[in-house]
Amino acid sequence: MVDSPGRITLWGIEVFVAAAEEGAISAAARRLGTSPSTVSQQLTSLETALGTTLMVRNARPMSLTPAGEVFRRRASAILNEAALARAELAMSDLSSLTRLRLGMIEDLEADVTPALITRLANDISGSQFLLETGPSHALYGQLDDRALDIVVAAEMGAEADWMEVHPLLTEPFVLAVPKGRVDPENDLLGQLRTMPLIQYSARLAMGRMIAAHLVRQNLKLSHRFEIDSYHSVLALVAGQVGWSILTPLALMRARRWLDRVDVFPLPFEPLSRNISLTARQDLLGDLPTQIAVHLKDLLSAHVVTPALSDFPWLKDALILR
Repeated sequence: MVDSPGRITLWGIEVFVAAAEEGAISAAARRLGTSPSTVSQQLTSLETALGTTLMVRNARPMSLTPAGEVFRRRASAILNEAALARAELAMSDLSSLTRLRLGMIEDLEADVTPALITRLANDISGSQFLLETGPSHALYGQLDDRALDIVVAAEMGAEADWMEVHPLLTEPFVLAVPKGRVDPENDLLGQLRTMPLIQYSARLAMGRMIAAHLVRQNLKLSHRFEIDSYHSVLALVAGQVGWSILTPLALMRARRWLDRVDVFPLPFEPLSRNISLTARQDLLGDLPTQIAVHLKDLLSAHVVTPALSDFPWLKDALILR
């Protein structure tokens, strides 16, 4: 159904904001999960309703007219108010929430994410779930773009003023080395230098974090492999190819290899990362808090308890927050 001239809709405003932020109709369509023709049609309808041109569409990237710049400020406020109104209505009865867009880091997809979705399906019986799994930086980008409502990911720098953050887990980075290849009572770092480092991909935030930490330690370690899969990293370690630096979440996700791997603390300055739940502030009522409670329970059962059973020396570093 095509909106009649003179009618301003929330959908039209959402399309306009997406197009303004993306700078291209095709990119806005991908972000919104619709077609370029729909985006173009909605922009035309909105401009007709307002009686002015909002965007210079033949520019690359598209640019806003002076009227578009003014309307963009109002549009963002309108979308925030609409989201707040929906949340207030939904939170008066969780079962009335019709859609939840959730982003989860891949580290949790084997056990924690399916268990969480099962619990939420019972809590919010009539809701449709959109689940996105991926690296932390990508999930935060989608939250910033309003493409996701809640993300569970590794913290990446300072919090923005629009964020509602619920800390979940602090986990240390540890050594994963081939079974029986090193003697932890002797010079562990010297022994590691005799084997190649299997480096977690520097294309991802965790890989860059590890690489930066090694630089701070003034360590130049040879590596032949740069891999973005925990399973592949640990399979190579288990196969006596080299050693790596990972986290307990990674170990639990690829635990099929643990009987062929030794795990030790880092033989230099410790490194850790924080996993948190982040949402847009004040838009979802108590739901982020409720989900964080579920997640802590699931992280305890699926990550912390089994990791401490395998590696008791982690007790002061692997901490639910």
